[in-house]
Amino acid sequence: MVYSFKVSLTGIKGFYRVYHLSSDNTLYTFHKQMRADMEFPQDQLILFKAFDASGAVVARYGLFDLGNGAVDDITVADVVKKGIKSFVYFYDVTNKKSVNITLEGPVQETPAKSCPVLADSKGPNPIEFENGYIAFEDLPDDQRHLPSESDKNRSKKSLEALLSALKDEDDGDDDIQPEDEDEEDDDDETESIRDDEDGMEIFDGSEDLTL
Repeated sequence: MVYSFKVSLTGIKGFYRVYHLSSDNTLYTFHKQMRADMEFPQDQLILFKAFDASGAVVARYGLFDLGNGAVDDITVADVVKKGIKSFVYFYDVTNKKSVNITLEGPVQETPAKSCPVLADSKGPNPIEFENGYIAFEDLPDDQRHLPSESDKNRSKKSLEALLSALKDEDDGDDDIQPEDEDEEDDDDETESIRDDEDGMEIFDGSEDLTL
């Protein structure tokens, strides 16, 4: 018999891994497969904390026997027989880093590859979420939009700003009154008369300026 197990992170929708395991696969085999696929550290103590359907802790399985057996002794068949429905798998016990594992049930079709096998996945590895990665599904509603929609809205706002600026410029031109050419000529004549009254000689270019 082959069973499906789903790996997830608490409160994060943008991540999961689905594994298919045969009934004779051990938890140690499952541990090694997850460690390889999700790049968990290889030098840390690990622990499977097992829960039943009501959410009560029924067992703890580690590299060493903690009273319920070691991970290399417990098979998937043992897990199903004991009524275990989920685990918290600590891939780094010292730093309390973990993922959730849920038993989804038997797989109807036999996997093409030998078990354990990664059947489905979504999102980057857990370490990326530790470093601040936020999946699209986990964004607030007001930030959840496609790049094309963002570009479209940005272009629309830019066009509206441009049209508004052009309108303001046109309105400003209406306030500028054309200068009166006659007034300009009068100013030149007045300035010439003023220069003459001050005793300054005005030359028109025909005088002999040689000494």
